[in-house]
Amino acid sequence: MKRLILTLCVLIPLISESSLYSQWDKDGKSKIQIALLLDTSSSMDGLIDQARSQLWKIINELAVAQKDGKIPSLEVALFEYGKSSIPMEEGHLRMVTSFSGNLDKISAELYSLTTNGGDEYCGMVIDKAVLNLKWDSNDNNLKLIFIAGNEPFDQGDVSYKEAVRKAKRKGIIVNTIFCGDGKTGIETWWKDGADISGGRYISIDQNIQVMTISAPQDAELTRLGIELNNTYIAYGSAGREKKMEQEKQDSNAAGKSASIMAERSISKASAHYDNTEWDIVDAASKGSVDLKKMTKDQLPEEMKNMNPEEREEYVSKLEKKREDIKNRINKLNEERRAYIEKVQKESASENTLDSAIIKTVREQAEKKNFKFK
Repeated sequence: MKRLILTLCVLIPLISESSLYSQWDKDGKSKIQIALLLDTSSSMDGLIDQARSQLWKIINELAVAQKDGKIPSLEVALFEYGKSSIPMEEGHLRMVTSFSGNLDKISAELYSLTTNGGDEYCGMVIDKAVLNLKWDSNDNNLKLIFIAGNEPFDQGDVSYKEAVRKAKRKGIIVNTIFCGDGKTGIETWWKDGADISGGRYISIDQNIQVMTISAPQDAELTRLGIELNNTYIAYGSAGREKKMEQEKQDSNAAGKSASIMAERSISKASAHYDNTEWDIVDAASKGSVDLKKMTKDQLPEEMKNMNPEEREEYVSKLEKKREDIKNRINKLNEERRAYIEKVQKESASENTLDSAIIKTVREQAEKKNFKFK
């Protein structure tokens, strides 16, 4: 039976895919780029569900990374491969999103993935990711590919060996996640694919029921996460749609469990959750808009009749309220992390997607002098 896969990390469509990250670069911040190549062939629904439920946990682990005392930017790209409904001429694969910083978008795309049978061409999807994504040229930044699946790694016309060597020449580390028995993954070339680039080979049980730990802080974190939404004011042609997407991803997380919704609230309080593209508070803070110069038709409905001074005062109050809520979330997160670490000490396992990815990213990031608080 053919299986889906998963590869992560974290997080994000460039909010204004060029403007935000060019600003990060100007500020001298380092970068973490993660491309997730997911096998969406038949019988992989369990793994897709695991990915959806673990996204926010993985993002929160990445959110504590620093380099030279600064929080790095995080860019996530998503590919699916092995799906028969995607034409054979296209290799049964597609780029779901290029490198992006929009966490809600990544979550939405994960929830939209479906599975059906197909041929899994690992070499081809790695080659496409290396060639078609805008990888950073700075070798001091962290550039990772995670590819997951359960069919032989050497299928298709594109040699996985050549594809991985091409990645290595660009300073990209290829990590492979085999969904099944570790010995079988070695025999079907998954380990060899990782070894060529100096990456890590991992085998997981994609159908395992991942344990979620309910913490005493979850209910309050959920409430604060919803309250945080009230500080976001949509503007621009796509603003209303993006605001609705924010609320939809809250609903998706809450539908999984209170614990996962709490993880999402924590992500929303992190530096990586930035909505400059559609939220006037983030946009004003980042200098993407000038509140005094915006015309009436450019303003959100609730600000149309405000004069320039009233606009700045209104946005300033929302920004302060947002920071207060984020501070409360971050304080609760410290308490929650201590509680969960104590509970899961004896149950921690590397046989799940989140554990495999988090450990791998930490190990490879530390070699690039990234630190984790």
